[in-house]
Amino acid sequence: MPGFAYPVFPDNYTPVGDIATIAVCYVVLILMAFSYIRKSSSYLLFRLIVPTLIFAAAINVFYNVAIIRLGYGLPVFILHWLRHASLLLVFQLFVLYIAEVSNLSGSRKRILRLGSAALIVLFLAADAFFTFFGSAGRPGPEIILRSNRIFMAGYILYSVLCVVLMALVQKRLYMRVMLGFYGSVLLSFLVMTVQYADGQVSFTCLTFLFPVIAMFYIMHANPYDVMMGTIDGSALGDVIRDYYTRKKPFVYFSLFLPNYDSGDSEFPHAIRSLVRQSSFKYFRGSILFHVGNGHMIMLFPAQRNPGYEERISQVLSAFRDQRRIYRYEYKIVVGESVDALSLKNAYLPLIHSIHRTMEENTVHRVTKADLETYDRSSYILKQLEDIHKSQDLDDPRVLVYCQPVYNLQTGQYDTAEALMRLKLDEIGLVFPDQFIYLAEEHGYIHMLTKIILHKTCKAIYRLRLTGHEIARISVNVSVLELKDEHFCEDIIGIIARSGVSGDKVAIELTESQNESDFHVMKSKIDELKEKGIKFYLDDFGTGYSNMERIMELPFDIIKFDRSMVLSSGASHRSEKIVADLASLFSRLDYSVLYEGVETDADERMCRDMSASYLQGYKFSRPVPIADLQDWVPKKEKGAQP
Repeated sequence: MPGFAYPVFPDNYTPVGDIATIAVCYVVLILMAFSYIRKSSSYLLFRLIVPTLIFAAAINVFYNVAIIRLGYGLPVFILHWLRHASLLLVFQLFVLYIAEVSNLSGSRKRILRLGSAALIVLFLAADAFFTFFGSAGRPGPEIILRSNRIFMAGYILYSVLCVVLMALVQKRLYMRVMLGFYGSVLLSFLVMTVQYADGQVSFTCLTFLFPVIAMFYIMHANPYDVMMGTIDGSALGDVIRDYYTRKKPFVYFSLFLPNYDSGDSEFPHAIRSLVRQSSFKYFRGSILFHVGNGHMIMLFPAQRNPGYEERISQVLSAFRDQRRIYRYEYKIVVGESVDALSLKNAYLPLIHSIHRTMEENTVHRVTKADLETYDRSSYILKQLEDIHKSQDLDDPRVLVYCQPVYNLQTGQYDTAEALMRLKLDEIGLVFPDQFIYLAEEHGYIHMLTKIILHKTCKAIYRLRLTGHEIARISVNVSVLELKDEHFCEDIIGIIARSGVSGDKVAIELTESQNESDFHVMKSKIDELKEKGIKFYLDDFGTGYSNMERIMELPFDIIKFDRSMVLSSGASHRSEKIVADLASLFSRLDYSVLYEGVETDADERMCRDMSASYLQGYKFSRPVPIADLQDWVPKKEKGAQP
C-alpha cells in the first residue's frame, strides 16, 4: 500500500500472539461492561489483571518493532523492562487472586502478600540492574538474553508458587473449579514449552491469557436469561451492597406469579416480552433478577429515573392488560430503598413477609408500617434462633397457655389444649400467628415443641400431685417435625423423664396433602401410640381433607374447625352435612371435638351433631397453664389415685 510501511519484526517474533491477547482481553472488558458481574474483592483484582495484560502485550509489540527500528538503545531497554515488569505484575495479581477466592485467614494472606511482593521487587530490581547497568553500560543483545533468563526464572518460580498455592487451598474450593484452573495453567505451560523449544518469543503474553479466561468464566460469569433479560438472584445482594456503599438510592419492583412457582412452568411469551421491555424501555440502569420460581425483582437507581412513579403506573397498566388475556395470579410489591434494609440486605425477606398477608392480584406499596412489622419479625426470629441454640427446655421466653375443653360425657373440663406464647423483653407477649411460620421456615419449630411438651408434662405432674383429675393435654405438632429422625425419640424421652404416663398426652396434627408426608405421619403415629399417646386430627374441614387417608391414620379425636361451626349455623344444608360427617366419625369410634364454640346457640347445635368435646370462648379463653387447676376437677376424698 503506497505511503504505508509495514513494521518489520525479529525473526523469532510474530505479533499474532500479542494481538490475539489484546483482542480477547478487549472482549472480556466488553463483557464486563455489558453483563452483570458480582462486585466482590476478587473481581476488583480481576479488573486489574485484564488491563495489565493488555498493557504487557502492547508493550511487547512496540518493543519488537523498536529493536528493528531503533536498535539496542535506551528506549528499547525501557520497553524490555516494562514488558517483564507488567507480566510479573500479572503473576503477582494471580497469587493475590487465588488467596482472595480461597478465603485464606488474615495472617496467612498478609504473609503471602508480603512474600510475593518481595519476590517481584527482587526480580524487577535484578532485571533493571542487568538491563540498564550490565556489561559496563554497553547495550547489546547479550544484555537482553541475560535479562530474559532472569525473567524466565521469575516466570517459573511464580508458576510453581501459583500451582503450590492452588494445591494448598484445594480443600477450600469446589473440585471442578480447581480442575478448570489446573487445565488452563497446564495449557499455558505447554504453549510456553513449545515456544521455548522452537526459539520463539511470540506467545508469552498469550500463556497468561488462558488462566484469565478460566477466572472470568468460572468465577465471574453470571449470564443473562436471553428471553427475560434477568440474571441469577444470587447477585441481588451484591447490587444492593454496591448501591449502599455508593449512597445511591434505588427503587425495587417485585413481581410474583404463584401460577409459575413450580420449577417446570414457563412464563408465557407475552409476559416475558412485557418484563423485558419494562426494564429496558421505562427505567434507565435497571437490573432484573430471577430470585425464585415465578418471582422477579427489578432494581433501578432513583436519581437516573426522575418521574419514575408515572412510568411505574404505565408498566402496571400494561401488566393488567396482559393479565386480562392470560388470567394469571400475581402479587406486586413496590418500594424505595431504606438504609437500614440496605445495610442488612433484607429486601427479599421483607417482600416475602408482605406476600404472606397481601391478597392476590394486588399491588402493595411498601410503607413505614411494613418496615416496623418486618423489624418486629426480625427481632422475633433472632429470639427463636437463640432459643433453638440454647436447647433449654425450661426457657422462660416460651410460655404455655391452655384452653380448657369441656367433656360432654363427664360434664367436666378434664382435658385441655396447650397453646404456645412467647414473652420477649422488647415487645412483650407474642401470639402464635406471629412466630410459628418463622419457626417452621427456619427449622426452629421442633425445639419449641420440645419446650412446650416438657412444660406441659411438668404441669400435668403438678396437677396430679395436687389431686386434680386431668385426662390429657394436647400439644400441637407441625408436620415438618415428623421428618426429623429423632422426633419419636425426643417425644418419648421428654414424657418418660417427666414421670407422666403417655396416655396423659395427646398430639394434634394437621392433615397433609403430600404423599411422602402421609407415610411418615402414619409410621410416627403408630410408633407413638404404642406408648399410649393419643392423636387429634386438627382443623378438619379446612383446606385439604381426604376421607380415605383420614381413615388410614389411627387418630383418636377429630377436631372440627370453627369454620364448620359457622357454616352449620348459616344454613340447614351445611348443618346436615356436618352432622352426617360427625355421626359417621362417631360410629367409627372417633371422638368429635368442635372448636370455636362461642355462643349458647353454637353449643346446642354442636351437641346435636354428635359432639364429644366442646372448646371455645363460650367456656374459656386460653389461660396460663398454672391457672388450669381452677378448671380441672379434683378427686373426691378417699378416692384411689
